[in-house]
Amino acid sequence: MKNLKSKYIGYAFLLTTVAFSSACKKEYLNPNAATADDVLTSAKGLTGVTVGLQKNFSTTRAGVLYASITLNGLTTNELISINTGNTNEERLVAGGVQVDGTNTVLLSVWAGSNKIIFDADNVINNAANLPDKNYAAGLIAHASIFKALAIGNLSEYWERVPAGIGQNVTFISRVDGFNKAIATIDNALSVISANAISTSFVGNIPAGIDIPNTLNALKARYALFAGNYALALTAANAVDLTKRSTFTYDALNLNPIFEIATSTNNVIQPKNINLGQTGANIPDAGDARIPFYTVVNTTVRINGFGAGTFTQIPVYLPGEVTLIKAEAYARQATPNLTSALTELNKIVTKTAATDPFGVGANLPALTGTYTQQQLLDLIYKHRSIELFMSGLKLEDMRRFNQPLTDRKRNFFPYPFQERDNNPNTPADPTF
Repeated sequence: MKNLKSKYIGYAFLLTTVAFSSACKKEYLNPNAATADDVLTSAKGLTGVTVGLQKNFSTTRAGVLYASITLNGLTTNELISINTGNTNEERLVAGGVQVDGTNTVLLSVWAGSNKIIFDADNVINNAANLPDKNYAAGLIAHASIFKALAIGNLSEYWERVPAGIGQNVTFISRVDGFNKAIATIDNALSVISANAISTSFVGNIPAGIDIPNTLNALKARYALFAGNYALALTAANAVDLTKRSTFTYDALNLNPIFEIATSTNNVIQPKNINLGQTGANIPDAGDARIPFYTVVNTTVRINGFGAGTFTQIPVYLPGEVTLIKAEAYARQATPNLTSALTELNKIVTKTAATDPFGVGANLPALTGTYTQQQLLDLIYKHRSIELFMSGLKLEDMRRFNQPLTDRKRNFFPYPFQERDNNPNTPADPTF
């Protein structure tokens, strides 16, 4: 993130302080400080909150991005824990009953996602009242991206997710959660269709995120996860695959994978050169994505999007969107296996030079006749390689009916912080 954006983050912290201090009996006001009302009624204050959303999601060990990659990777055998002293990561590797409501990695995803939804709602609801509708459109769309990502993360890891934010909230199914993320995105797309995002807003947020393409890419992702294949295909076709959308980093806001894992070699690393894949899912010899994502330095180490302090991390990969198309074609009520194979081969034959992020398998095209199941098996294999360390594999393993023995848990228990304070918290899953 650019340093000049840091002045806005204080507004996000102010809002957090006000929102979570309601139990205090006395209030001491600083006449020189902004009030919560000032933050939520001004373009400057709301910009600070939405910049804070991005910072809280995409940086630090407690951020949702890093915690989700770790939670997903250790659970699905993409990653291993390097240091036995990291108790929470070690318990994720052990899996099963060793993962309980005290796990701090789990809590980072749960609490971080719920906090992001809370702050995003404040931006979305209050930006609609601003007189500058083009600036408001940018605020709503940017905040909606992080709200959708937060809901999507909750829906990937838990069987049921909160219906809202507040005390004693009820819970909805995870599929309803994915549909709620889609509804958030649809609202944002409608807003920016009516009022184009102003250049002044774009200049006041961290560079890197392509808002319209990201909204459509996330819509395609969550429609796929919800089993709405026609919608997934339509949304995927709306994404410009030549464009990049990234979380950017600087000296104040470091790439969390590099900061916590790559530079220290003390937390997580790839399980092996096969990215933890086994059997028919082991990458083909010569798959150029292996040296992109890993480097061998005595042991297998993180490369790719965790390679450096300032390495940008994609919000989504163009390859994911192509693979969504392939899967959507293959899973339609009347499967279109020809189109599914065509889209899959775009990933199989893609070179690093033709991919916006340099991710390319550079393999010969798949030829011949495939059944629906054979194509789905190949799509799963290439999703596992193309989207390594993207935080999506656990959802893929369920959707493609991979053996339960290949993952450490199927769904996760609810953090004790939630269970102790909300009587509506569902029962924990057995596995």
